[in-house]
Amino acid sequence: MPEKTKIMDNHGRPVNYLRLAVTDRCNLRCFYCMPEEGIQYLPKKELLTYEEMLRLVEILGELGIDKVRITGGEPFVRRDLMKFLKNLSQIDYIKEIVITTNGVLAAPYIAELKSLGIKSINLSLDTLDKERFFSITRRDEFEKVNETFHTILKHKIPLKLNTVVMEGQNEEDILPIVELTKQYPVSVRFIEEMPFNGEGAKYPQLKWTYIKILDHIREAYPSLQKLEDDPHSTSYNYSIPGHLGDFGVIAAFSRTFCGSCNRIRVTAQGTLKTCLYDQGVLDIKQLLRSGDDNSIIKSALLRAFGNRAKDGYEAEANRSSNTPISESMSTIGG
Repeated sequence: MPEKTKIMDNHGRPVNYLRLAVTDRCNLRCFYCMPEEGIQYLPKKELLTYEEMLRLVEILGELGIDKVRITGGEPFVRRDLMKFLKNLSQIDYIKEIVITTNGVLAAPYIAELKSLGIKSINLSLDTLDKERFFSITRRDEFEKVNETFHTILKHKIPLKLNTVVMEGQNEEDILPIVELTKQYPVSVRFIEEMPFNGEGAKYPQLKWTYIKILDHIREAYPSLQKLEDDPHSTSYNYSIPGHLGDFGVIAAFSRTFCGSCNRIRVTAQGTLKTCLYDQGVLDIKQLLRSGDDNSIIKSALLRAFGNRAKDGYEAEANRSSNTPISESMSTIGG
């Protein structure tokens, strides 16, 4: 195995975590992610092929990436995903593969994911109420997601729940979802709502900040205890005495964790994003299809890492012509 380079960006932050979107398509229509009519999906030829993704991960692995999160859209809507994951798991540089899914199609594959060594699964779950689930996702798929929840637990794959807190939509679900941690060994992550919904910001000011979410939980559970956060954690994490699981809050809109960010994103169409809030900083697809050898691609990647925005606010300010954020999370990689 060639010697790996340890990637450090221009602000002294290590970069070792890749979020790789395998598709921009999704079988739900969550209103905080895209309009009700959906988005204009890219033609298949405009997406990275699995072979191109594997080549890219191999290149990034040689540079120091050792963790890959598979995202979308919804990963399980892309055909032959399991074959791709098997090939991905055989890349020596990659120590950890994790997946984010909405759970609608995932249940039949959980046992195979376990056998492949998938380290953890993030399951999107914004409510425990079937009617509110339909209101938020615009699809009647709650029972399938619930089945996936229990199947993951059955196979003992570490499970995180991603819950986007939305004003006027699911505030009443915060405490019931926290209560799941009493019975089940799950980690809940409450996430500030962001404007990546295909339409732009819905509110003049965000009401449910990470501080308000935490205060709301603390009122109900005054004995909650602060946990030690991992060095590159995006969440502030807590436990409640007597509960099997734990919970955290992610300041995704407030952007308080940028100083320790170790992750990059590659969209399904092959655009490198060194920050969630940038417009994309490198067309990797063009490089992969240009006939250039790996050394040229490595150099381009390292230049991009060496010109990384300090934080999400700088990345947003650098968007061309001050273009407001309105793209769908499904397009940029959830």
